[in-house]
Amino acid sequence: MNAEQIKAYIEQNNIQKIKFAFADIDGVLRGKVIHPKKFLDGLQSGYGFCDVVFGWDSSDVCYDNVQLTGWQSGYPDKLCRIDLSTLRNVPWQDDIPFFIADFSKPDGNDLPACPRSLLKHIKAQCDDMGYHAEFAQEFEWFNFKETPQSLADKKFTNIEPLTPGMFGYSILRTSENSDFYYDLFNLLTKFNVPIEGLHTETGPGVYEAAILHDEVLAAADKAVLFKTAVKEIAYKHGIMASFMAKWTETLPGCSGHIHQSLWTKDQSRNLFYDTGDLNKMSDLHKHYLAGQLYCMPHLLPMYAPTINSYKRLVEGAWAPTTITWGVENRTTAIRIINTTENYTRLETRIPGSDTNPYLAMAAALASGLYGIKNKLELTIEPTVGNGYQDKRNGVLWPNLHAAATAMQQSDLAKELFGEGFVEHFTQTRLWEYRQFAKSVTDWELKRYFEII
Repeated sequence: MNAEQIKAYIEQNNIQKIKFAFADIDGVLRGKVIHPKKFLDGLQSGYGFCDVVFGWDSSDVCYDNVQLTGWQSGYPDKLCRIDLSTLRNVPWQDDIPFFIADFSKPDGNDLPACPRSLLKHIKAQCDDMGYHAEFAQEFEWFNFKETPQSLADKKFTNIEPLTPGMFGYSILRTSENSDFYYDLFNLLTKFNVPIEGLHTETGPGVYEAAILHDEVLAAADKAVLFKTAVKEIAYKHGIMASFMAKWTETLPGCSGHIHQSLWTKDQSRNLFYDTGDLNKMSDLHKHYLAGQLYCMPHLLPMYAPTINSYKRLVEGAWAPTTITWGVENRTTAIRIINTTENYTRLETRIPGSDTNPYLAMAAALASGLYGIKNKLELTIEPTVGNGYQDKRNGVLWPNLHAAATAMQQSDLAKELFGEGFVEHFTQTRLWEYRQFAKSVTDWELKRYFEII
């Protein structure tokens, strides 16, 4: 819809309020409900938001190490703009109209910290190269018989999963909570975040959903909306959904794998597929893969952005630890799927469910395009067997501090995403590490309180 069509839609449907939101650097949706007049007045000029939304962390604590905003600037308003093409209604909130916004200016001079704006720039590069980027993200997450208040009262101890036992792909556990289960599928579809498949994963109360693939920006929009939508639908059932990468050391972590392929602009042909190749991989596919492998050490925080991300990236836990790829190999960082021409794709398996989809998809697409632009040869051999043991080409950074420091110092990262974004983003990750480093954990109390 254009602005005139939106105005007519509001008048014809007697719309009294409109909701919109944007994703911050952590992928957290920040937004407002506004009057239709405010909405229409801001379509051209934008909507003011205190820029502290890019100057604080996921707990609303202000950074002390970023230049983009801060006490030194007085935290002024920055203008965000609504993308009219993202209109959808929220079926579990009386069908209120909802839009996605970002901090992209008409002249392209965006706020460097805005994740959606960053992905739009990478998508534009892909378009200019003549490719249509088709992406999808899948998520695993745990569900709990908790509320925000119960967790606060219990100080996040003795957390009760929705169901007990390891019931991967079980139809019993979903039948036990069928109202919630089918609400997820049906309401997300009505919300224009259509689910390709939904099932239990192995672990107490854990689900996995694959979102139907789409053009890369729309796919990222759907992935961001999916996480918040699942939480809101869960609240309706007295359930809490958690997208932490790993909430307990005794269970596997939660993935956020990204599936991707490049097509002709008219979407008539998958450019990753080649019948003449042993692995059905075109030269373009190999260059794209080589780019991802080459860039991986430079961009890891965009795939693994939290302290907790690295608790998932451990050997034998269904998450990669090495710079590897393989055909239908779930122990490698990148898995090639080549069952049919239309479904031939690359799956980047590093991201967990805690990722910011805009940043993770930007990293995947930008590094793949880097490989194509520079015609990088695929010199890394495919891993056959255990990818955890294949350390010939290096291992992933072991923690957020090492990964963020490497990215901060990387000329390649700055080439791909600009100095403004890289400096701001890595400083926020180093801040995150500092907050963790000064905390006293339960592990330390149990280990040292009495004996040391």
